[in-house]
Amino acid sequence: MERDPLRKRLHAWFQTQGWTPFPFQEETWDHYLSGRSGLIHAPTGLGKTYAAWGGPLLQWMEQGRECNDSRGSKGDCLATPRNGRGAEPIRVLWITPLRALAADTVFSLQQVVEDLGLPWTVGLRTGDTSSSVKQRQRKRMPSALVTTPESLSLLLSYPDWRRMFKTVECVVVDEWHELMGTKRGVQTELALTRLRAFRGDKLRIWGLSATLGNLGVAMDCLLGKQHDGVMVRGVYNKKINIETLIPEEMDNFPWSGHLGIRLLPQVIACIEKAGTTLVFTNTRSQTEVWFQAILAERPDWAGLIAAHHGSIEKEIRDAVERDLDSGKIKAVVCTSSLDLGVDFTPVDQVIQIGSPKGIARLMQRAGRSGHQPGATSQIVGVPTNALELIEFAAARDAMKRGAIEAREPIRRPLDVLVQHIVSCALGGGFDDTALYEEVRRSFAYADLTREEWNWAMDFNRQGGKVLRAYPEYSRIRMSEADHYVLDDRNLAQRHRLSIGTITSDSEVLVRLQGGRALGSVEESFISRLRPGDTFNFAGRKLELIRLRSMTATVKVAKRHKGVVPSWQGGRSPLSTELAEAVRLKLEQGIERADPDPEMEAAKEILRIQNRWSQLPHSDYFLVEHTRVRNGTHICIFTFAGRLVNEGLAALAAFRLSQTVTISLRLTPNDYGFSLMTNKPFEIEVTQLREMMKSADLLDDLMACMNTAELAKRQFREIARVAGLVMQGYPGRQKTNRQLQTSSSLLFEVFERYDPENLLLTQAKREILERQLELTRLRKVIQHLEQLPLVLVKTERLTPLAFPLWADQIGHNITSESRTDRIQAMLAKLEQTAEEAD
Repeated sequence: MERDPLRKRLHAWFQTQGWTPFPFQEETWDHYLSGRSGLIHAPTGLGKTYAAWGGPLLQWMEQGRECNDSRGSKGDCLATPRNGRGAEPIRVLWITPLRALAADTVFSLQQVVEDLGLPWTVGLRTGDTSSSVKQRQRKRMPSALVTTPESLSLLLSYPDWRRMFKTVECVVVDEWHELMGTKRGVQTELALTRLRAFRGDKLRIWGLSATLGNLGVAMDCLLGKQHDGVMVRGVYNKKINIETLIPEEMDNFPWSGHLGIRLLPQVIACIEKAGTTLVFTNTRSQTEVWFQAILAERPDWAGLIAAHHGSIEKEIRDAVERDLDSGKIKAVVCTSSLDLGVDFTPVDQVIQIGSPKGIARLMQRAGRSGHQPGATSQIVGVPTNALELIEFAAARDAMKRGAIEAREPIRRPLDVLVQHIVSCALGGGFDDTALYEEVRRSFAYADLTREEWNWAMDFNRQGGKVLRAYPEYSRIRMSEADHYVLDDRNLAQRHRLSIGTITSDSEVLVRLQGGRALGSVEESFISRLRPGDTFNFAGRKLELIRLRSMTATVKVAKRHKGVVPSWQGGRSPLSTELAEAVRLKLEQGIERADPDPEMEAAKEILRIQNRWSQLPHSDYFLVEHTRVRNGTHICIFTFAGRLVNEGLAALAAFRLSQTVTISLRLTPNDYGFSLMTNKPFEIEVTQLREMMKSADLLDDLMACMNTAELAKRQFREIARVAGLVMQGYPGRQKTNRQLQTSSSLLFEVFERYDPENLLLTQAKREILERQLELTRLRKVIQHLEQLPLVLVKTERLTPLAFPLWADQIGHNITSESRTDRIQAMLAKLEQTAEEAD
């Protein structure tokens, strides 16, 4: 076979690394060489990067671009040029969702071409890339460019983008499971559709994905309408060893976070016995807390442990990653900033603080250790409350069954479309019909109607119905060549600075007095502090000196105590798959002859629950009614996740209030929700059935959730993506209040004078899906309707009801008195449980 010598050469490189190509890698290379596109699905650490990279390299060698003896010595010809002169023009675009992942990818790709002696260059382009490098790249692209969705969309907004990408033959989208189901994923879809329309059959697109449940849909999103892509599966069982730390003393009535850092000594012991450890938390705030706790317990580890999350300055994160990669560091306390495929081979184990909330997340994080083909991944679970023991055991079982979460795609987000249209007008112009048909070839906009397209065009052409008098909203115009263009320099600059779909609370730079930047915190947090207040950030205890022009000047604090910054989106709900696995574990909890160690530890909790009430079960729908001091506590267990339960709680309270005059306080968690009355109240099964019916669901939700105010806040993100408001110029960012004021004004104008504005409709739709997970909520309530309802009137709070009660009282009293009340209730319940035994 003609390509065998070339394949042998790639095999030889694998052998120098101590590897042998897996069959799925060989299969990917074959499909690539035959001109196919597709999706590679394999566990983390199995070699997806090399599966995607090998095809373009083999094709280049096969096409005769290597030197032969008649043109000179092989070594002279194939030396990789350091300065890019004489190098291959751009052949591969490599899209990655994280900047940290981009740098690591460049290293991995460059290593192969250098070792093989190919005249290829590999370049990096993200928001952190210097302007001089960006200018150089626009003149001559590297042979392979590693970039982000935002940077690619920015490149496509330049009139000469076709010249820049005229030789591109392959686009690789790394970590597609992370992009899919987000507006960044839709932005990527549109960029791929644009490149596919330009390059036609000469372009192949490959996605890399791990830990995803709906692979077919994922490939459809990646490759668009009417594709003939192939699915390549690395079907090798990646061995993951999951161990859970068991508290020496188990509380029978757990509540959210009650273990705190009680397991710190065991965590330190785990870190000590391993070479290098990643300690994952679920929030940036938790990262700061656990880093400080570990350092306080082991001050001799100063310089050997580090904190890493997305709000810490990039230079600091880069230094941590270099030390981690070189093995100089013992542990890193981190968030999802190190979730993805950064290849830190020295990592011996992963520690997960708190429930992973999903099976895919647990597998992804576990894969950070043993991130090599054939290696075993080690992960240690650290529960922050006793019920999380069950969640770790349930996640292990679900992982063995292959019950991995799906990512649902986003359909027809018009704010992203409005932005894309302006980018295309800026990038050389477009024909209306041609671009409409091009956009509809993407999965996200396959069902886009001509009416929706015409609305988006009119919105960009003259600001829709109500903004026509304002020139800044008339962004595109028809040129003499009958193409829509954007040729205003100020509007062009404003648009390019706003390209992207990532939105968050306005961020304030944190800078040491007379020194370097440490990172950024959200304005909503820092604005609550006064000069002299202390807080923990970037692994340091800091004192605020002043806040001015979106910069917080700080110094190292002498006091030991400080508040911890909070960030939006910190609490993830339990996934549907993990919730079902937990319910199954609870059903089996006191019956299994050979329980998991986690279930053995939690057995007394489940026995008390079963004795005082019942264990939740898939065959019925459990509700508990308990008289407490000054009222009644009603717990409804759905196992639907926090966001769905938040919506269900509001819905149930609203419907009950239509028939009974009563004051209610609502508390959701992942397992269910509670309704707390301020006076004795006897609820009946008929009332519960009426509260939890699926009829009139949408109307009642809209009536009870103050969706108008929620939609107004959601509209800020939509307005930013659509280019209606701007976060500001570099160094002159607008504050969160300014952005909210601008977008709220637009929202009110549209509601009053243009109520059919499709961006308003989108805001309301996104609130229902994002804030309440409407699709999941509807499925849950329809399922509950079909189940028998079991109402248990208990004499006291049960182990499953207690965390809802504890969360509820925390909303109304100070932290000190809350702790006192919880401890008093705990003592009473524990005493009752002991007497019953």
